[in-house]
Amino acid sequence: MQNWYNIFPKNTGLSVYVWIIFCLLPFYFIFRSSSLWEIIFGILMIVLFFVSYRLSFITKGGLVYLWVSIEMAISIGMTLFYGYVYFAIFLAFFIGNIQSKGGFITLYVVHLVTTIIAVILSFFTQQELFLAQFPFIIISVIGVILLPFNTYNRNKREKLEGQLEDANKRISQLIVMEERQRIARDLHDTLGQKLSLIGLKSDLARKLIDINPESAKVEISDINQTARTALKEVREMVSDMRGTKLEDEIVHLEQILKAAEMEFIFKGNAKLSNTPLLVENVVTMCLKEAVTNVIKHSEATSCKVVIKELPEELQITVQDNGIGINDKEESNDGTGLLGIRERLEFVNGSLEITAVDGTTLDIRVPNVIKQSIRGD
Repeated sequence: MQNWYNIFPKNTGLSVYVWIIFCLLPFYFIFRSSSLWEIIFGILMIVLFFVSYRLSFITKGGLVYLWVSIEMAISIGMTLFYGYVYFAIFLAFFIGNIQSKGGFITLYVVHLVTTIIAVILSFFTQQELFLAQFPFIIISVIGVILLPFNTYNRNKREKLEGQLEDANKRISQLIVMEERQRIARDLHDTLGQKLSLIGLKSDLARKLIDINPESAKVEISDINQTARTALKEVREMVSDMRGTKLEDEIVHLEQILKAAEMEFIFKGNAKLSNTPLLVENVVTMCLKEAVTNVIKHSEATSCKVVIKELPEELQITVQDNGIGINDKEESNDGTGLLGIRERLEFVNGSLEITAVDGTTLDIRVPNVIKQSIRGD
């Protein structure tokens, strides 16, 4: 339901104060009349128009067309008898909000034809008044022609964008649910049997420890070996629980930047040869967040990504030619930089930011983390 202030159309390119002027102007045209009855009749028509206009926003179905018909009749009457044509602008905006394509086209054609006919007739009956405001009348007629299509297309685009956003959220939720189910299934398959075996052997060892200590030692040894095997499998499973590999993410980022109309420059080799999967997963997420920041905040026209797998460290540089970044933005969680730092700390990595001719993010992960991961 529209709020009361939505009687003034929004997002039409005109200030709300212009619409207020359009609401007050008819009183000026009415009070030019010499007859008291003409003044009273004109005021009643103005009140009836805005009541109908308000009701046309909050009603549905066939009643909408009834209120629009009343508004058209009042607009034609005000144009013919008082030389006030600007109610047609209000109608043009509202017609653009009609969602039915057939209803929109019908009302658009009827409103355009009746407005032009009323303006032509009034030009001959109130020639002096129309010549005085001739430029504004031409602008009003152009508005009647263009405003409905502009409003109709904007509303349609916003509706499609909303549907797309809802679909993306739903897809994200389904992906999360599917991933949770996969993790639960893998954990059950990996740990379920071995934990059950450990439980059985623990009970057996407890019973044998007094009766047959040697057999109890064998069972305890089996428990130890089973636990080690389970731990190894869990570590392998965690290493495999990664998102997109770095070389796949580069392809995805190129597509995103192309959609954002940014030039993508890539140097280096995205296929890492000596980097652990955990580190590759972390730097891939950091790279994705960094490029997302470029698209959202930099206002850049190009983005350059350089990957160097050096003997002592892995280095990834993300450089743009945008507006740069300040200290306030760097400390703001909304930019995602804090999340990048936290991820890099997990693998002893670092992030350096340089704001010269744009922004440069220098991500470095030392190879010492590789040795500790393999040592585990």
